Amino acid sequence: QVSLVESGGGSVQAGGSLRLSCAASGYRFSSACMGWFRQAPGKEREGLVTMYTGGGTPVYADSVKGRVTISQDNAKSTLYLQMNSLKPEDTAMYYCAKARCGYGTGELLRRADLMDYWGQGTQVTVSS
Repeated sequence: QVSLVESGGGSVQAGGSLRLSCAASGYRFSSACMGWFRQAPGKEREGLVTMYTGGGTPVYADSVKGRVTISQDNAKSTLYLQMNSLKPEDTAMYYCAKARCGYGTGELLRRADLMDYWGQGTQVTVSS
């Protein structure tokens, strides 16, 4: 059974940093299509970055490019999202998700509905 558990959210001031973690289980983590998404109140879920954990180049949304970095630890089956230079508009619930591979990572970034499994989310609040 697939399980995704996010952690690492919190409250920070603008300009600060956070590293989110997503502990995965129930599938072969090292060859999976995964991503980080976020959803602010009253807004649609937004793709931040998607990647194939078996290799290849991650695809980042323009809204976060240059400020966030996705990484993985196969030994721990954990996906990370390092976020720097945080802004108040980054305040949202952050989710990791997994999709069946077969779609391009660019398409997965644009279409949260293609992701099959979601974690419960971790809240990030950035104050000015």
